[in-house]
Amino acid sequence: SSRYDLMHFSPDGVAAFRTFLKSEFSEENVEFWLACEDFKKTKSATKIALKAQKIYSDFIQADAPKEINIDFQTKNHIAQNMSEPTLSCFDDAQRLIYSLMAKDSFPRFLRSEEYKELVKKQQNGKQKRWLPFL
Repeated sequence: SSRYDLMHFSPDGVAAFRTFLKSEFSEENVEFWLACEDFKKTKSATKIALKAQKIYSDFIQADAPKEINIDFQTKNHIAQNMSEPTLSCFDDAQRLIYSLMAKDSFPRFLRSEEYKELVKKQQNGKQKRWLPFL
């Protein structure tokens, strides 16, 4: 498994990060990341084609409702793969979005109220420390 399997953490953690990104109007990044993680577990060829098309129309194509900010070359490469999508067709975009979140949104999240609340909740519940992305 690659170092991009960053979602090995509690549903509470994902929810808190999502709430934070919503407040910054950038929740499409984590939604895209989660959609890619789900996509990579797809077994049937029919589903692969359907899910790839959905991810493409939700996040990648021009004017997509949750368009992510990736470079033209990566976008183009994905568009070319859409006729015969494979489980790795979004890997480059997923890596880009991961590093964007890790460098940009995540450090801000760690200073946010959402994160402080989460830590408080987890200390009360004696859960293991929640460390996504690291």
